[in-house]
Amino acid sequence: MNQYDLDKQHQKGKLHAIERIHLIVDEGSFRETYIGPGPINVAGSAAYDGVISGYGKVKRKKVFIYSQDFTVMGGTLGLNQGFKIARTIEDAITSKCPVIGISDSGGARIQDGIDAMAGYGEVFYYNTLASGYIPQIAIIAGPCAGGAVYSPAIMDFTFIVDNIGKMFLTGPKVIKQATNKEVSIEALGGSVMHAQDSGVAHFRCKSELECYNQVRNLITLIPSCYAKKRLEIIDFTKLVIQDRDQTPLQSILPGLDNMVYSMRELINIIVDENTYFGVLSEYAKNILTAFAKIGDITVGIVANEPKYRAGVLDCDASDKAARFIRFCDNFNIPIITFTDVPGFMPGIEEERKGIIRHGAKLLFAYSEATTIKINIIIRKAYGGSYVAMCSKHLRADKVYAWPSANIAVMGAEAACEVVYAKKLDAFTDEKMKKEYFNEKVEEYRKTAMGIELAKQRGYVDEIIEPIDTRNSLINDLKELINKTRNRKMMINKKHGNMPM
Repeated sequence: MNQYDLDKQHQKGKLHAIERIHLIVDEGSFRETYIGPGPINVAGSAAYDGVISGYGKVKRKKVFIYSQDFTVMGGTLGLNQGFKIARTIEDAITSKCPVIGISDSGGARIQDGIDAMAGYGEVFYYNTLASGYIPQIAIIAGPCAGGAVYSPAIMDFTFIVDNIGKMFLTGPKVIKQATNKEVSIEALGGSVMHAQDSGVAHFRCKSELECYNQVRNLITLIPSCYAKKRLEIIDFTKLVIQDRDQTPLQSILPGLDNMVYSMRELINIIVDENTYFGVLSEYAKNILTAFAKIGDITVGIVANEPKYRAGVLDCDASDKAARFIRFCDNFNIPIITFTDVPGFMPGIEEERKGIIRHGAKLLFAYSEATTIKINIIIRKAYGGSYVAMCSKHLRADKVYAWPSANIAVMGAEAACEVVYAKKLDAFTDEKMKKEYFNEKVEEYRKTAMGIELAKQRGYVDEIIEPIDTRNSLINDLKELINKTRNRKMMINKKHGNMPM
């Protein structure tokens, strides 16, 4: 490592680009590619032009990787660096392997002028070409500013490291000049902001070491390529089926429908032990997205979380779930949905943000997905949100309901206030009015909210006891593994136009 300026990077409290690569890939497996500067070298940079690229193994799975070197002209991207990164992504596509990109750069190399923009364009093009074919993982371990932010944005998952990772289109000085408002770099584009507010960062890590371990764990959970690890080739004789105690599920739900509980805790009981891997865990907490294993098979989890905003679907939750569903479908990862949803979020603010458009993304993503789709209705499934959360109407393969489940247009109280509004207004005696209202609420619950009617209609396949959920899912995954992933109605078209 004599050719690298490790000390200069360490003085900034960061690891060097080559150290980062060696922490991610298995020991001794890294092979560097594109070492020379290429035919054009406008800025006269070091031989590897501020980015180290190559391939290695992560727990015996081949990956391609590139890491920007901030000690070489601030890691700025010129034409050669752009082409080098683009060629690395192209190599990953050709080899059917995931690609990992580590960003630590001051942005475009000013000395290269418009050629630097051409370099970015090549990277964005190959990011887009790779999308849906191989997993793309971005790591923000330094500044990532200007046009450079769009490469991680196109990629599938973005990791950001506390204190050193920064992402923004325009820096604080430009914002001050343009708007006369002062903002710190951390508030503008720090790890907490992007993990909790913008949703740009899927994973926030306290240190570089934690980040690279998490990246390694993610690589082991997901396929290397759409065409490489199809579910059909799973050897069930080699799967390790854990014997997990499911009795805690019998008492996990509170006595009243309007009381909260932890969906995350419920899921942890069902999935294989210590396999839950949350995605965007700090963003839109009213919905959970995660990878996990059930019966040693990787699945994608989408679930309403009653602990936060009652598990309601809002703009951010819809976006979060839709993007995750599409990733799972890209790579034929089964999607397991746990439903307990009171509806789409009402209110002026959500309407102005475009809840109609954002909610449509969730409907579109579930409808379009042809991977295995299984839904378990835990408690509430009301109105349009019932349809949106992987219902039979969106072609779920299996829909189960716990005995506690209710499917309805809306909650009993709200429904009766609408249906019996005139009769309720006619009462002059408050006591009689309350008795009448309670009577109608109970009547509505029995006639319009029972799960039995949904089962009779075929909207629910089976009503199961909570303790049977895990075994039912394992059996279904085995049964549906050879599912033909074609829709019943095939229409000759280029692609659908997802509401963006």
